[in-house]
Amino acid sequence: MRALTRHDAAAAEDVDSGPELPFYIPARTAPPRPRRSLKHDDTFVVLDAHGDIGLSPDGADGVFHCDTRHVSRLELLINGMQPLLLGSSLRDDNAMLRVDLTNPDIYFENRLSLPKDTLHFNRAIFVWRGNVYQRCRVTNYGDHKVSIHLSWTFGADFADLFEVRGLRRERRGRTHIQIDSAQAHLSYDGLDGVTRRTVIALDPEPDFLDRGVGTYSLQLGPGQRCSLFLSVECDPESDSRPMPFLRGLRAAFRDARGPGRSGTSVRTSNPLFNEILCRAAADLRMLTTATSAGPYPYAGIPWYSTTFGRDGLITALQMLWCDPDIARGVLRRLAAYQAQVDDPYRDAQPGKILHEMRSGEMAALGEIPFGLYYGSVDSTPLFVLLAGLYVQRTGDIETLKALWPNIVAALQWIDGPGDIDRDGFVEYYRATEHGLVNQGWKDSQDAVFHHDGRLADGPIALAEVQGYVYAAKRLAARCANLLGDREIAKRLEREAEDLAARFDDAFWCPDIGTYALALDGEKRPCAVRTSNAGQVLFTGIASPSRAEMIGRQLLGPSFFNGWGIRTVANDQPRYNPMSYHNGSVWPHDNALIALGLARYGMKLAAERVFNGLFEAASYMEFRRLPELFCGFRRVRSQAPTLYPVACTPQAWSCVTPFAMIGTLLGLEFDPVERLIKLHNPRLPEFLDEVVLSNLLLGQTSLDLSVHRHGNDISLQVIRSDGHIQVSSVHT
Repeated sequence: MRALTRHDAAAAEDVDSGPELPFYIPARTAPPRPRRSLKHDDTFVVLDAHGDIGLSPDGADGVFHCDTRHVSRLELLINGMQPLLLGSSLRDDNAMLRVDLTNPDIYFENRLSLPKDTLHFNRAIFVWRGNVYQRCRVTNYGDHKVSIHLSWTFGADFADLFEVRGLRRERRGRTHIQIDSAQAHLSYDGLDGVTRRTVIALDPEPDFLDRGVGTYSLQLGPGQRCSLFLSVECDPESDSRPMPFLRGLRAAFRDARGPGRSGTSVRTSNPLFNEILCRAAADLRMLTTATSAGPYPYAGIPWYSTTFGRDGLITALQMLWCDPDIARGVLRRLAAYQAQVDDPYRDAQPGKILHEMRSGEMAALGEIPFGLYYGSVDSTPLFVLLAGLYVQRTGDIETLKALWPNIVAALQWIDGPGDIDRDGFVEYYRATEHGLVNQGWKDSQDAVFHHDGRLADGPIALAEVQGYVYAAKRLAARCANLLGDREIAKRLEREAEDLAARFDDAFWCPDIGTYALALDGEKRPCAVRTSNAGQVLFTGIASPSRAEMIGRQLLGPSFFNGWGIRTVANDQPRYNPMSYHNGSVWPHDNALIALGLARYGMKLAAERVFNGLFEAASYMEFRRLPELFCGFRRVRSQAPTLYPVACTPQAWSCVTPFAMIGTLLGLEFDPVERLIKLHNPRLPEFLDEVVLSNLLLGQTSLDLSVHRHGNDISLQVIRSDGHIQVSSVHT
C-alpha cells in the first residue's frame, strides 16, 4: 500500500530513480520520541511517549477524525518546561495509554526551588466514540509544599490527512477559535462547505485560558494529589458527547474486551507467544471499526486508518478459521461500494471492488481521487475468493444469496475490463496520471521490473493475481453449485483449468526456476525471483513439481533472511533490504506464502517461516509485528532492522500469528457434515500445547486442546455445546 505525500519541486525526480509522486511516504527525520497510537472507530490519536502531540519533526501526530486532524498540538508543561519521562505503556488490550512523568530541576532566581523527582504526573489517555479523554493526576512526594504552574498548550490546524502526509494545497478554508471559561471551541470552514469542529474542555475550570493555552496554579502539600481532566470532542453535533472520565474509561475497557468475543481465542504453553497473541488480538480489535455492514478491519495507523479493500480482504482471509464474522463484515461493506460506472479518475469500472475510501476535505473536493478509489487489480478476485472461502467455512447460504449479484458482477469485471488486452489474463494500467502506477499489493513505483532492472511498461499482469483469479473461479463454481446453477459452475471450472494451463505456459521461467513476477504490456516475462511466486502457491494454481521448486528457493539463503522471506531475492536487480517492496520482509506476505507451502505438503518449510516470524516479534516493541521490516540477514543475538516509516499496528500484519496457527494445524471445516479436520497438523518446537477456545462451526462451539509429542500431535475436546466431530487426517 502506497501513500500520498510530499508534492514539492525538490522531490520531482526521474521516474526510474526517484519516488512516484504523490504516492510516497517521506522519512526525512526519525521521531525523537517513540510513538503511541490509540483508536476507536473513525477516531485515532498518535502521540509521543510523553503523551504529547505536535513535537514530532515529521508532523505525523495528532487527533484524527474522519481523515481530518482535529488537534495538531497538545503538550503538558510544568512552569513552561517539559517534564521528564519515567515510563510509558499501553494496556495489553490497547484501551489506554499510561504515561508517568516527573518534574525536572526547577530554578527561581538562580536557586533550586523544586528538585527533580518531587512531583509525579500520571497521564491516562483513551479514545471512545469520537472523543479523546485525558486525566493528569499530580502527586507531591516531597516533604514541602509545592507551588507550580501546570499548562496544557493546544492547537488545531484541521489539516486533511493527505496534507499531513505532505501534499500541498493552493487554497485552504478558514479556522476560528472561541474561548469561554473552561472550553476552547475550534472550527474550520472547509472549501467543501463543511464546518469541522473541535471542542477542548478542561475540568476543573483553569485559572487562565487563552487561545492556545490553559493554565492551573497548583499548590500541593506533602503527600497531596489532585486530578485534572481534559477532553477533545471531534464531532460536537453528534449524539456521542463526552462523558465523565471514569464512565468513559469503563466503557472503553468493556469495548476493548467485547468485539473479539464471537471469535476463537488461542492460548499456548509458551508465555512469550501468548504475549504476541494478546497484542495481536488487541491490535485487531482496535483497528476493527463497526460499520453498517458489520466489523471492518481498518488497514493501519496512522496512514491507513480507513477502509482498504485488499487489506480488509487479506486480513479477513487470515482470520477466517477463527473469526468468520470479520469476513462477513468485509464482504458486505465492499459489496455496498462495488463500482457501478466507468470513472477513469477513480480507476473504476462496473463490478470492480474498492481499493480505498476517504472522507476528508480533499477527497470531497476531488483534489485526490481517493474518496472512492478502485485502483487495485487484486481486490476484485480476492473478493470472490474470500466469499467462496467464507461459505465453505460457515455454510452461510443466506449471505451467499445476498452477495451473489456482487460476485457475478466481479466475475464479469475479471473477464471484461479486468482483461485489458483480451489475452485471458487480468492486468492493470491506470486510466489517468492521478492513479497508482502499480496496482498490486506491491504498489511502489519501482516494484515491477525486468531481469536487467528496467521498469516494466503496462498493461501488467501479475503472477499472484492470476492465481487469485484461478482460486476465485473455482470457489465461485462451488457457490454456483450450492445455489443450483450447474451450468455456471461447469463454465467457471473450465475457465479455471484453462487459466492454470495458460498461466504455466506464460509465466514459468525455467532459467530462474520460478514464475515470472509479471508479464509486461508486450507479454514479456519479468524474469525476476520474487515472493510473488510464493503467494501463487496458496491459490492452488501451481503444479506440485513447480510448487516444490518454488518452496526450496523461498527457504534458501537468497530469500530467507532468518526472520522471514524477502520480497525480492538478494541476488536480483533492484534488491535493497531497506526498500519498501524490493527486499524487505512483510509478515502478511510470509503468512500467505506459508499457507501455500502447507497446501503443497511443505509443512516443515511453513514451520520455519513461523519460527522466524515468532522470533522477530519477540524483539519488537509491544511484541507487535509491524507492516514490514528490513531484509538484512539475521545476525546472532541481534534484533531485526526496523523500517523507519512502517505502520504499526497494521491489520494484515497483526493477524499473522493467528494465520500461522491455522496453517500449521491444517484446520478445515465442513459445516454440512458437522466436521472439523486437522490436515497433517504440526506444532513448532516452541509450542508444546495450543488450546483453541470457542472454535465455531455454525451455531455450535467447542474448546480444543492440541498437544505436541515430538513430531506427533494429539487432540482433546475439552468442551462442546453440540455435536461436532473432530479428527486429524494424515496424508
